[in-house]
Amino acid sequence: MGRVNAECNACMCEDRLLHGKVSLQDGAPAVGAAISLQAKSTKLLTVTDDDGVFQVPGICPDGKTILEIKKPRYTTTLVSVPANSGNASLVHVHLKRAEKPYMVTHPESKARREGQSVSFCCNAVGDLAPDRYFWFHNETLLDPRLYKYKNNLVLKNVKMDHAGQYFCKTSNDAGTVKSQVATLSVIEKNEAPCNPQPESYLIRLPHDCFQNSTRSFFYDVGRCPPKTCAGMSDKGLRCKDTVTYCCGVTKMETRELACAGYSLPIKVTVECGCQKCTEAKVVVRGRAVASDTEEPMRFGHIYLGNNRVSMTGYKGTFSVQVPPNTERLVLTFVDRLNKFVNTTKVLPFNKNGGAVFHEVKMLRKKPPITLESNETSTISLGDMEGEDPIAKLEIPPNTFYRQNGEPYTGKVKASVTFLDPRNVSSAAMAQSDLNFVNDEGDMLPLRTYGMFSMDFTDEMATESLNAGKVKVHLDSAQVQMAGHLKGMKLWSLNPQTGLWEEEGDFQQDQSRRTKREERTFLVGNMEIRERRLFNLDVPESRRCYIKVRTYRSERYLPSEQVAGVVVSVINLEPAAGYSSNPRAWGRFDSGVTSSNGACVPAFCDAQNPDAYSAYVMASLGGEELEAVASSPRLNPFAVGVPQPYLNKLRYQRTDHFDRNVKKTAFRISVAKPTPNAAEESNGPIYPYEKLQECEASPSTAAHFRFYRVEGDRYDYNTVPFNEDDPVNWTEDYLAWWPRPTEFRACYVKVKINGPLEVNIRSRNMGGTHPRTVGKLYGIRDVRSIRDLDYPNLSAACLEFKCSGMLFDQERIDRTLVKIIPQGNCYRESVNSMLHEYLVNHLPVAVNNDSSQYTMLAPLDPLGHNYGIYTVTDQDPRTAKEIALGRCFDGTSDSSSRIMKTNVGVALTFSCQESDAQRQNLFQALRNVPSRYLVRPLRERIGVRRPSQSRGGLIRGKSNPLVRIPQKAQ
Repeated sequence: MGRVNAECNACMCEDRLLHGKVSLQDGAPAVGAAISLQAKSTKLLTVTDDDGVFQVPGICPDGKTILEIKKPRYTTTLVSVPANSGNASLVHVHLKRAEKPYMVTHPESKARREGQSVSFCCNAVGDLAPDRYFWFHNETLLDPRLYKYKNNLVLKNVKMDHAGQYFCKTSNDAGTVKSQVATLSVIEKNEAPCNPQPESYLIRLPHDCFQNSTRSFFYDVGRCPPKTCAGMSDKGLRCKDTVTYCCGVTKMETRELACAGYSLPIKVTVECGCQKCTEAKVVVRGRAVASDTEEPMRFGHIYLGNNRVSMTGYKGTFSVQVPPNTERLVLTFVDRLNKFVNTTKVLPFNKNGGAVFHEVKMLRKKPPITLESNETSTISLGDMEGEDPIAKLEIPPNTFYRQNGEPYTGKVKASVTFLDPRNVSSAAMAQSDLNFVNDEGDMLPLRTYGMFSMDFTDEMATESLNAGKVKVHLDSAQVQMAGHLKGMKLWSLNPQTGLWEEEGDFQQDQSRRTKREERTFLVGNMEIRERRLFNLDVPESRRCYIKVRTYRSERYLPSEQVAGVVVSVINLEPAAGYSSNPRAWGRFDSGVTSSNGACVPAFCDAQNPDAYSAYVMASLGGEELEAVASSPRLNPFAVGVPQPYLNKLRYQRTDHFDRNVKKTAFRISVAKPTPNAAEESNGPIYPYEKLQECEASPSTAAHFRFYRVEGDRYDYNTVPFNEDDPVNWTEDYLAWWPRPTEFRACYVKVKINGPLEVNIRSRNMGGTHPRTVGKLYGIRDVRSIRDLDYPNLSAACLEFKCSGMLFDQERIDRTLVKIIPQGNCYRESVNSMLHEYLVNHLPVAVNNDSSQYTMLAPLDPLGHNYGIYTVTDQDPRTAKEIALGRCFDGTSDSSSRIMKTNVGVALTFSCQESDAQRQNLFQALRNVPSRYLVRPLRERIGVRRPSQSRGGLIRGKSNPLVRIPQKAQ
């Protein structure tokens, strides 16, 4: 058909005319799309007009002619001209938005012996699936011809020089992406896979167990760091090892410690070895609430990618189990009632297992305003009192389209919600984690000058509308950091990946300048299509890490570090001249502490220490932790940073000048460490390229500190276990938690009649299992809380070890629980329903001593009517927190932080005030802990023994007792 063209590379039919239309994904016209003829050399034919229409004469409709359609930020599309015998042909092409590849499978760190084999895998997805992968070892490209890899890299007969870091890289037409780094550890054939010598690990002993030999309340029980080790060889080459091996406890020994009137058994780690890793479930939970009033987002949907994975509850609470091998958890919170802006968050989590709590602040949508679709409309971005807007939106006439691509005429309801960084309190509402992927595939940070969400609907608010040719006019006076005006870009959020993608540049706006107007504006163009969240951002390369550790108390002991704490950093931009008074926030980052703290990214500057400052805060389960004080005297040993570097960082707690302000954050100047300065080379600020050094830094290295303000509560486990780090769980019959993937917390509510707050202890021993009978599982101490309305009434929620299967899952043990108020107390009554249950579920524990109460813990989760509160969860801290909240409230389905002393009580004791000359146990310990003498317990606390007859009655009923075998304590 036709004849050969002048270039001799295609046919042409002079009497034929091709009509075409190019539309975007939502049906809107694709303006300015390039139409080319695909031949030996691609030839540009024409571009589409404002309606997305084009005409090309001379194109032969033979079914073989291929046209190439290109438009920036959209996937290149090829279309063949259909065969047609007429003089005119028609093609209609829909373009899809081009998305950079996104890495969904990352290589995993592994350990091998010399001579073994190993496989690393990665996988990226995208509209254009990448087909070529490149692997790097210690930043050096591995030769594809030599290693013959694709998306998996196989190393056979590994040598010592194979050890190091590996990552993969791939790309498509839209961009490039890199995987996370995986580490390969290689040991010699005869080398021990783990250091058999445990590292030091101190635990706190009960308050009546001071050790004279060490002059301390602490004891070194040792621990094995749970790092990956080379276990049994797996013959198959898999992306993920069938069985993963970690260094763990292989031998423990039991020791007896002399305490005040009793002997305390304790299990100490004496040998480490390579064994199967403990697999713990990883969970994020929290609340989604309004940023202004904390109104919960009720029954909202939570999406992971395109999949709905959870919903929020009536109080805005949510829980999501993190899928295995997840590197970045990107969740989108969608309000079905349309009160709040859809919010995409990248939530950090504890990879070692357990739950991390996040409070997701939802930005309330602005009330809609009415626009005329055939008129130019202007909407201001930024409404800080006394400040000019940061930018303005200009919407030209006739720019709105329906979802099917048809032009829309009529009134438009427009809701534009702007997140203004000049309001420092709005930082927690930032979407995503403000990162983008550059042309090399590296993930880099952005510094924001404002985010805005746009919703356009028809007049009846029944159909969402799209818009094209929207302009953003940015006031350059609002950008004061050097170089930021040149780097300013428009970005849109990809909710699937949580990454920001470039929409366009800004150019100087000549049309708005007048002789009277001194301000300069920058203008950027954008389209409102499937994405509705945009950002005014600048890529920023001046980056560092801040090392933070969190502790259980102000003792700041390495063994008392708390994992699972969310540490947040708000990066501040100071006013011109590096004033100490910030004018805006630029970025919000978070990290989760492990047993070795957290390294949280922040902007920093080497030339000007005050160029960037930051607020740092920490929270655990919604509870804010306290920072170390900076006044009246700054103590470098307490802060954790030596001088003179501390002065350079200008550390100040938030209450530095005003004691009425919260103590839960501190502010520093993020001064990048000076090279070759010894006092600045050991933390707490690390250059961005030294992340691994920051993460592996020992507890003796400089770091910032937070601590929990804990009440009079103490937990002791015979088999040591850190509830913040479930992977350290040890198989043992005396383990408090029998399984590392399911944790059952049990509490009993105890009421105290008397003028004093009383310390109450639960002593938990094996009751019916032959391997544990009479042996101690652990001790729990808690202090009663005084009733706000009744001064002679207090109550406590006391944890005890639940009955149930032990770790071998073969036989049940009914835990023998002794509840002992430590003071001049006697038992008044026992909950009648609890008493009846225990009598009907034999055996029944002996209760001859009326100053305490003994029971074989119930197997069933009884509930508030019995005064027993039981919760099972995948995370031990979560289970305890929920059960404790129910116990405080005295209900089985609600929660409270205020103790309700007369509701849901199991036991009631009457406690009288001791002689004025005699101190109680806590007073003695607080006053002279270092001089505490080991004496018989009853001599020190003066137990009062009422008559046997009163102890044997429970609310007027006789108490039948069945004696069971017990070891003397």
